[in-house]
Amino acid sequence: MKNQRNLRIYRYWAPLYDAWVPLLSGRARQHAIGMLNPQPGERLLIPGIGTGLDLPHLPHGISITGVDYSPDMLARIQAKNRTANLAQMDAQQLGFPDDSFDAVLFNLILSVVPNGVTAFQAGWRALRPGGRAVIFDKFLPEHAPLTPARRLLGHVITSLGTDPNRRLVDIIGNTPDVSVARDEPSLLLGQYRILLLKKDEAS
Repeated sequence: MKNQRNLRIYRYWAPLYDAWVPLLSGRARQHAIGMLNPQPGERLLIPGIGTGLDLPHLPHGISITGVDYSPDMLARIQAKNRTANLAQMDAQQLGFPDDSFDAVLFNLILSVVPNGVTAFQAGWRALRPGGRAVIFDKFLPEHAPLTPARRLLGHVITSLGTDPNRRLVDIIGNTPDVSVARDEPSLLLGQYRILLLKKDEAS
C-alpha cells in the first residue's frame, strides 16, 4: 500500500463510491457512530472521510473535521454541501495539536493507509485524554494464521485499495493509554469489527 498508488485507485473509485459502498457498509457505519455517541458541542475528527458517507448519520451541533489524502474523494463531499471542516491531509501525518478532539471516527481507514499503526497513533495523539474513538474495519482475526491462500487473496484485494490481512492487535497493541470498552463482530462473519476505545485520563 502506497500513498501515490492510493491516489490513483481512489481517483477511479470516487465517482462510484457512493453507489455501492453504502449498500455494503451503511448499517455498520450507523452502528459505529451510535457506539461513538457523539454529542452536540463536541469536536469530532474523521481521518479518511472519503466521500462523506458518515456525515448524514451524525447529529447536529458537532464540530466535524474530516481529512482525506484524495482530492477526488473530498470533491464529492463539497458537491454535496455537507457541513464539515475539510482538509486534504495524510491520515498518517495529521497536522493537529495534541488533544484537539473529543472523539475520533476511524471508519474503514486503518486498512487503507500504507501504515495502519502510524495512522492510528496520529489520530490517537489528536484525541484528548478521556476522549473516545471507534474503529470499524476489516482485520485478520488474531487466532487465524496467515495462510498462503489468504496472503494471495490479500494481494488481490490490496490492489483495489485496502488490505484485509492486518491484525488489530498490531495496530493498537503498543499504545499504552488505550482501553477497549466494546469489541463487536460486524460484516463477513466477523471479518469486520467495530470497537469502542477510551483514552485514559491524564495522570
